[in-house]
Parts: sequence; C-alpha cells; structure tokens
Amino acid sequence: MAEFASLKSAEERGSGPDLPRGHFFCFGLGYSARRLADRLLALGWRVGGTCRSAQKQHALAAAGIEAHLFDRDHPLKDADRILAGVTHLLGSVPPDAAGDPAIDCHGAAIDRAAAGLRWTGYLSTTGVYGDRGGAWVDESSPLQPSGERGMRRVLAERQWLALARPAHIFRLAGIYG
Repeated sequence: MAEFASLKSAEERGSGPDLPRGHFFCFGLGYSARRLADRLLALGWRVGGTCRSAQKQHALAAAGIEAHLFDRDHPLKDADRILAGVTHLLGSVPPDAAGDPAIDCHGAAIDRAAAGLRWTGYLSTTGVYGDRGGAWVDESSPLQPSGERGMRRVLAERQWLALARPAHIFRLAGIYG
C-alpha cells in the first residue's frame, strides 16, 4: 500500500515526485472505494470497476470511470478482457452466504491477470474481530467474528488471500457515507 500512501493531487504535492500511473480496477465501487478511485483519476490513472445498477454505471462513466454491471447473478461478460492491463485491483463487494461474489465468479480471471498486477487489496471490516468488550485489537489479534456478517468477511478474506497474487487486507471500522 506504500504506493497509495500519499495520494495527493499535483496541486497538493507541489513539485514532489509523481506516483507512477497505473490502471486501477475495483469490484464494488461503493463509498470507500470511490474515494480512492476519485483520487487516482485526479492523478491521471485509468480507473474501472463494478456497480449493480445502470443508474450508478452512468454516473460513474460521467466521472470518467469505466463502469461495468456486476453481481453474483450477473457476472462480467468478458472478465479477461476487462482485467487485461489492470495494475492495481481492489475487492470491495460485501460477501454473501456463499462467499465473495467477485472471487466466486472471476477468481480464475483474476489469477490469469496476476502477472500484470502490482498490487491487490480487499476491504474487509473490523467485525472479523468480534465483540471484545471495548478491549484493543490489532492485526495480530485472533479473528473471532460474533455474527454471520463477520464470519462471511473472514471467509472472503481467506478467498482474497488465496489468489495467485494475495491481497492486502484492510479492516475498516464502520463507514457511513
């Protein structure tokens, strides 16, 4: 994630070193992933991703994002073509009872694209730690999800870690936006 450590626009950076441009693709361009996508667009990156509605697809396209409709029941029609040339891949689709829809539908295509990927990430949740009664947790704390959603996230994390290019896992606290 060091590549993304300082995502500042040219105006914010002044005359500092430029972040090498790449091609970012995100399964699930929701609130958190969209913030990253917008920053990368401002830096001149090529950005693509998925959403579930035609209305959001049009809004993303208007912002300069190559948007594709996707959910478990409607996989990408040509994932190999869509992922060709992607350098940075992020998973942000919430898992369902069967696991992570992106991995279940397109894990093989992601593995085929692995040679060209410089970075892979997955947005999970601190819910994988369960209720610790206010005690501190960190990345080395055992995963003890207390609910179905947390258990689904643990499974999804394992799916992303099992890819040919294992993902960096980010466990986000509640995101509301």
